Amino acid sequence: MDQRDTFDAVAEVYDAARRGYPPALFADIAEISGLEPGDAVLEVGCGSGQATQDLMALGGYVTALDPGAALVATARRRLAGRGGVSFVTARFEDWTPPARAFRLVAAAQAWHWVPAAGAFAQAARALAPGGWLAIFGSAPVRFPQAFLKAAEPLYMRHASELWAPPPESWYLPQGPLGGLIAASGRFGPQVRRAYPWTWRHTADSFRAFLTSRSDFQVIPPAPREALIGGLAGIVAALGGLDIAYESHLYMAALK
Repeated sequence: MDQRDTFDAVAEVYDAARRGYPPALFADIAEISGLEPGDAVLEVGCGSGQATQDLMALGGYVTALDPGAALVATARRRLAGRGGVSFVTARFEDWTPPARAFRLVAAAQAWHWVPAAGAFAQAARALAPGGWLAIFGSAPVRFPQAFLKAAEPLYMRHASELWAPPPESWYLPQGPLGGLIAASGRFGPQVRRAYPWTWRHTADSFRAFLTSRSDFQVIPPAPREALIGGLAGIVAALGGLDIAYESHLYMAALK
């Protein structure tokens, strides 16, 4: 199974375990893009609909796209009875969006799964003149030393390849995203914003979060369960776990 397809296999866990994004991030998206009620928004990689509901709250009509049928079903349940959204089950690179139809193309923690070749051109074709691209994601930036000291031997024993910066580090300023947007040649100068926050975990919430991770889902079941169980045990012994996070927003207008 492709790593990016693993989320669909744990859609309900993903929906329950994942945190949303700071409200200030969406306020900035609306202010920077000039989004107005009724404007068309394309969301690439909607997952279980967590960011979708925030994009809807800005007043836009959201077309929410995701390749995972179970994730889309979860998002439909989350937003049942609310107007202002339609869902498409497809990969962004395989889908043909209506040309020049959207005021905003947004992606929450999903753009790194879209093949870079053609992704920005696809977004540019979907945007109306004056439209904006908004890509954002959250990444851990600091763990307590006591947790790291106890966790490292477990990683070395069960999945040493995971003792590395996680995939979501792609969204940090030192990651490639800003350079990729510029190199596409399709967008103007970037606006970047950062939003620090802290995620406090219990042993149970950390177990659920790790279960929802694609990098954990692609390792064999036995070492995966041993690693998750061991890490949850460390969190229990510590009486909880506070992880410092940053959400980063990258926006650029269509040239």
